[in-house]
Amino acid sequence: MNARLNPFGSPVAAKALKHVIAAGNALSESTLPPATQELVKLRASQINGCAGCIDMHTKEAAHAGETQLRLNLVAAWREATVFTDAERAALELAEQGTRIADAAGGVPDEVWANAAKHYDDDQLAALVLVIAVINAFNRLNVITQQPAGDYEVGRHG
Repeated sequence: MNARLNPFGSPVAAKALKHVIAAGNALSESTLPPATQELVKLRASQINGCAGCIDMHTKEAAHAGETQLRLNLVAAWREATVFTDAERAALELAEQGTRIADAAGGVPDEVWANAAKHYDDDQLAALVLVIAVINAFNRLNVITQQPAGDYEVGRHG
């Protein structure tokens, strides 16, 4: 599969992408656990069918120590017993925030309240931004049909 477009080949797109990448990198400085961030990125990418981001975040999470079992079960997190209540709340918020068009009222109050039980305001802000940024990358990659499979850990960070 060949990409439709190299976004970095356009000066305007490359400039905009630098800012999106910088936003994503800034989130790594938050107190939201890195494992939670990677699980959320992986789940949103699965929902959006973004092979490039699935490739990247599976490899980055494994490199950071995430177990293969947990990575394998992210798509079925509701039935899996390997995630904490806090991670479940983050994954639910990620799903609702990614599928925002499917719910007439946006993210339900109970989903937000559950996340707020496990994360403070700074962590919630980081979680919302992780969800927003990964959805932006997913859409870019899916629209331009970026190929997957050759990602090497640390390439973008």
